[in-house]
Amino acid sequence: MLTGQGHCLVLQVKLLLTHSNMHHLSDIIKQKSYEKILYLLRRHPITFLPHVFLFVILTAIPFIMYVFLSSYFSDLFSDPVYFPLLVLSASIYMLSILLFFYTEFIIFYLDIWIVTNDRIVDIEQHGLFSRSTSELDLFRIQDVTSDTHGLIATIFKYGTVTVKTASNNVHIVFRNVKNPDKIREDLIHYSDIDRKFHLGTEKLDEH
Repeated sequence: MLTGQGHCLVLQVKLLLTHSNMHHLSDIIKQKSYEKILYLLRRHPITFLPHVFLFVILTAIPFIMYVFLSSYFSDLFSDPVYFPLLVLSASIYMLSILLFFYTEFIIFYLDIWIVTNDRIVDIEQHGLFSRSTSELDLFRIQDVTSDTHGLIATIFKYGTVTVKTASNNVHIVFRNVKNPDKIREDLIHYSDIDRKFHLGTEKLDEH
């Protein structure tokens, strides 16, 4: 029996392979026989660049400190007490930076939205060992809006798509995804098809 953390690690491994093998997606969302996956959405890669820049800056700090200390306090590197403490502090610092960056990458990469011809599946990663999954039937969609703000978002064609239902408390937001306007149009199109399908099914059930 897998623990909650173990099960989440298994999900992470599966999601990391979905780019090359769509069969993993079928297992994750328990794809129905008549379902076809239309979109696998992630945030635009350029939105992760600030984390990369931050990682580079934080990684450079120990090397800057080394140059500074070796220039003005070179005796520290020969001291039997302070030198091991410096090495230990630098090691803890670098491991913390690596863990932080890895966590941010996992959150970025495993936050996905899967759109099929029947529903939307929102898998949201919270840290390394926590996630939430929500679903929304396409025929329940009442309104879809897309927003693109800023020069960078306009140049690289990414933005936010908000999907709303009749209930004000139920909505799904695709954050910083590519081609938000096309996604909005497709969601409206497929939600109309799915709504007609369910209406036809209900009429058949009445007869």
